[in-house]
Amino acid sequence: MAMSKMVDLRKLTSEEVVARVQDLKRELFQLRFQQATREKVEPHQFKHIRHQLSQLMTLQKERQS
Repeated sequence: MAMSKMVDLRKLTSEEVVARVQDLKRELFQLRFQQATREKVEPHQFKHIRHQLSQLMTLQKERQS
């Protein structure tokens, strides 16, 4: 899974951004839960999800200003 570009994310509507942020937070929680229960987790997924989450949250802040 390649990291997303801000150019692609800027095309999303505000509602889509909010929904995607919620989905990513849920995904990150699930990954942490799997890791805590010693299930097999691919470590690079943490980086990808956190990266995309930070991009989307930055986009939200930019749109608020």
